[in-house]
Amino acid sequence: MGASWLHGACNENPLAPLIRALGLTLYHTGGDNSVIFDHDLESCMLFNIDGHQVPQHIMMEVGDTYKRILAETVKVRDEHPDDMPILQAISIVLNRHPELRQQGLAHEVLQWYICRMEAWFASDADIIPLKTWDQEHILTGGHGLMVQGYDPVVKALANDLDIRLNHRVTKISDGYNMVMVTVEDGRNFVADAVIVTVPIGILKANLIEFSPKLPHWKAEAIKDIGMGNENKIALRFDAVFWPNVEVLGIVAPTSYACGYFLNLHKATGHPILVYMAAGKFAYDLEKLSDESAANFAMQQLKKMFPDASKPVQYLVSHWGTDPNSLGCYACDLVGMPDDVYERLRAPVGNLFFGGEAVSMDDHQGSVHGAYSSGVMAAENCQRHLLQKQGHMESLPLVPSVRHEIFETTIPPQISRI
Repeated sequence: MGASWLHGACNENPLAPLIRALGLTLYHTGGDNSVIFDHDLESCMLFNIDGHQVPQHIMMEVGDTYKRILAETVKVRDEHPDDMPILQAISIVLNRHPELRQQGLAHEVLQWYICRMEAWFASDADIIPLKTWDQEHILTGGHGLMVQGYDPVVKALANDLDIRLNHRVTKISDGYNMVMVTVEDGRNFVADAVIVTVPIGILKANLIEFSPKLPHWKAEAIKDIGMGNENKIALRFDAVFWPNVEVLGIVAPTSYACGYFLNLHKATGHPILVYMAAGKFAYDLEKLSDESAANFAMQQLKKMFPDASKPVQYLVSHWGTDPNSLGCYACDLVGMPDDVYERLRAPVGNLFFGGEAVSMDDHQGSVHGAYSSGVMAAENCQRHLLQKQGHMESLPLVPSVRHEIFETTIPPQISRI
């Protein structure tokens, strides 16, 4: 229901050595520079709403045009000092270059590409900033689906740690020499310092009271960052009835009406399709019951395969309304100040901040970004406490067993079946 990929199967990825040491399998879905970010075009099959397959050559040709359009948006950015949504920039490009406009089926395929861009950013093209849409630092090594999921990684990192589940924090009181954390049932926990890693959606909704209040510069940083939303509808079947490709897409006149399924059978061997929805559409799906959402996904599937069998099981995510997240991961907003992320990650007194939204090197929205931000926050916290105690010498941050795991320099294996 949540994170599924390792974006960048290389030694530069801070999670790669652990994934390799645990022997976890990665299924290659896309190269570093795929036009649809985490999948290669060759692994996709598209259909229109009447159920007719889109010829591969049209998909490829429109993909090339899409790349040209996006390249032209960079020129628009250079000419306009003020930021604007990427959708507005695309409109300017098409007005300048009528030859890039697409008609009929080709126009619908172009909308599907925009739909995939919205899925990557978990927000709509009318709020994705022209200024930063292509500034993300994508690690090399391609995109790998975590075949066993991220659960083994979480368990390995959590080993021997005192983790209290079902302790929803309501207040954090920061004093000079200690911090008190209050949870929902009124209990208090006292510590020398606190690392806050709740999703940015929780901070934006002010669900945690800070005493004293966070300084203005920190509160404004939280306000200035966006929280995207993307949901999954997973359908499990008795048997496979679809083609052996990784993505089954539906093209339409608007990106909102487009959609796609991930074929998990190729990667895992299980007869499962996962329908993906991002942005406004993801929020709209959350208004439905799980049964209605699954029925909607089946309606989309039957446009491609009229004889599709009924699922034997379904799971539906609700990230936008989940009280522990209120969204899936951070997203940039149009006109966002350049120093937002620096302010987000900056400590306040005995409070330190981690999580994907504050990751360094533009790795927001990724698991490795969340992990590296946590390590950074822990190191800053340790340094802060040592200075307060007058001990400047460095102490081991993590138990030696974790160092042994992370000392391996062999990148994780990634392959396509």
